[in-house]
Formats: sequence, C-alpha cells, structure tokens
Amino acid sequence: MRSGELLGLQWQDVDLDAARIQVRRTLYRLNRGWWVGEPKTSAGRRAIALTASAVDALRAHRLRQAEALLAVAVRIGPESLVFADRFGGPLNGFHLTERHFKPLLRRAGLPVIRFHDLRHTAATLLLAQGINPKVVAEMLGHASVKVTLDVYSHVLPTMQEEAARRLDAALRGAG
Repeated sequence: MRSGELLGLQWQDVDLDAARIQVRRTLYRLNRGWWVGEPKTSAGRRAIALTASAVDALRAHRLRQAEALLAVAVRIGPESLVFADRFGGPLNGFHLTERHFKPLLRRAGLPVIRFHDLRHTAATLLLAQGINPKVVAEMLGHASVKVTLDVYSHVLPTMQEEAARRLDAALRGAG
C-alpha cells in the first residue's frame, strides 16, 4: 500500500477473519490540515489479501492500540484509524518515516530506504515468486498491468530461465 493509504486505513476496512483489507481512502497533510481523499485511480480502490503473519500482527496491534487509547479515555471503533497517534489522531507520514521507520532500519543493520521502497520490495518478491503480474498490479492498485511490468521489468529477465524450464517440462510431458 502507499503510505497515504496506510495512514487513511480505518478498522472498518480491515477484515481479519477473511484476511482482507479494503483500500478506500488516502490521508494526506495539506496546508497544515488533514485531508482524506480517494486513492489515485479507480484501481486504487481495491481489496488486498493479507498474509497470516500480517493478520496476527494486526490483531496484536489492535489490542495494544485499544489498551493505549483506553488509557487516554478514547474508545476504538470502526472509524478509528488503524495507524494513529497516541490519541487516535492521524499520523504524520514524515514523522512516521523519520522517527520510527529509519531508526528501525538502522537498529536492524539495514540500509536506509524510502518507506515507498517497501511497496517496490513487495512487488518484486511477488513477481519473483511467479505470481501473475495481473494479480500484482491489482494488489498495488495499478490501473494497468503495463505500469507494473514497466516498473518491475528488472525482475522478469531472471525469471525467463525458469519459464523456459517449465515450458520444456510441459513439452516433454506432452510428447
């Protein structure tokens, strides 16, 4: 997800039992105020399947968040932000990156990258695992698979050898 999509995510958009997230809005800061808008394209309004580990992490996060908000007399509800400040308000994306994400990378001994690079990493890993590019495009909210293929084509050349091996196996098995 894009950072604005994550920051605009509400608990009503998260179905942990079905392991799905609905991307419906994006949150951004403009002229010292918070604005909620639609995703970049109609394809940006999408459902994303969650991994089991993401579901577990979100369940634990919701419990911690509910306890922390209760301590400041705020109740968590369906319209509550999934990723919020200690009072349930919107997080500033710049502060999230500078105060939390980059220090986390440094503590882990990893190079400092942009938050958006996590999105690129996810797409690259999915394509490298042989996931259909159309599915990856849908998960990323790209309006066209062409965008996905243009941006992530660097992944595909290494996959050609595997494609040739699979084609060879299919042809040998058929003859």
